[in-house]
Amino acid sequence: MAGLTIDHVTKRFGEQSAVEALSLDVAPGELVALLGPSGCGKTTMLRMLAGFEPLSEGEIRLGGRTLASREHHVPPEQRNMAMVFQSYALWPHMSVADNVGYPLKLRRLDGESYRRRVAQALALVGLASYAARSPQELSGGQRQRVALARCLVTDPDVVLLDEPLANLDRHLRAAMEQSFRDFHRRTRATMIYVTHDQSEAMALADRIAVMREGRLAQWATPETLYRQPRTAWVASFIGQGSLLSVAAGRPGQRLEEAALMRGLAAVPAERTQSVLVRPEHVRVHPASPSSQDLRGRVESVTFRGERYELHLRLESGETLIAYHATALGEGQPVALTLCEGWCLEPDA
Repeated sequence: MAGLTIDHVTKRFGEQSAVEALSLDVAPGELVALLGPSGCGKTTMLRMLAGFEPLSEGEIRLGGRTLASREHHVPPEQRNMAMVFQSYALWPHMSVADNVGYPLKLRRLDGESYRRRVAQALALVGLASYAARSPQELSGGQRQRVALARCLVTDPDVVLLDEPLANLDRHLRAAMEQSFRDFHRRTRATMIYVTHDQSEAMALADRIAVMREGRLAQWATPETLYRQPRTAWVASFIGQGSLLSVAAGRPGQRLEEAALMRGLAAVPAERTQSVLVRPEHVRVHPASPSSQDLRGRVESVTFRGERYELHLRLESGETLIAYHATALGEGQPVALTLCEGWCLEPDA
């Protein structure tokens, strides 16, 4: 199994750059998410990997083989990659088995070898008993698994997935996330997964490339992105949290409770470091008139099932999100302790 290298890849449409100098090294068997808002270049990057778009600059390599550069372009059918589209792209007049086996037919494979590989692919996605059905008889999640089986049947080096869960309802997306995890664990296929849904990327990916305006904002594991985002933009895009200004720390440093609370107590002119505080690191106490604690007031309360989400306004005017076991009244004064924070780089 070969690793995939994206080396300073750039794609321009006229004067507009859709992807700018993007570099990633994807390990064999890794599931990587390209994550970002609409228009950030993630689908364009996927199309360049598939061979549907030529590169303007840079290079794409699979193992020691160059797939694309400014001077060289291997056509899609010669890359041994498979793609799952957002629309699934199943043939309505074909059975499930025929849809899965279609890529093998194009390679002129038939007979017992053809039937065995189709059966193996359907078994991998749990649809062996659906081989004779038509796509119209399947649910959205089942159609998605047929598309996955069609990818696997050719034993591709890389599977490319373009927002494959976007057309499913919220409940089915959650179920399919588990199916994707099981699928990846069983096959250990190298996968590049495009999505704009950060919770989906965090749940599925080994590593995530966060993209912004065609550029790589951060490349890290889900846990690192959540706990140690590089900039305020990444911090706001990944999970919930609050950005405060403190007189302590430096970018890339974790502030413990004592340093963080002292940094918040400083005069405004000295509070020049931006820090991220996640809601689970905020403790809420009853306000005491004589206390010197950090103080705030409840602006709104949202019930989230297992907890309440509090939106707070500090005396400085800054806002803060916290979790609490019980509902508090809007306008209620509270005292706050911040257990830790992460110091951020300025946004470019």
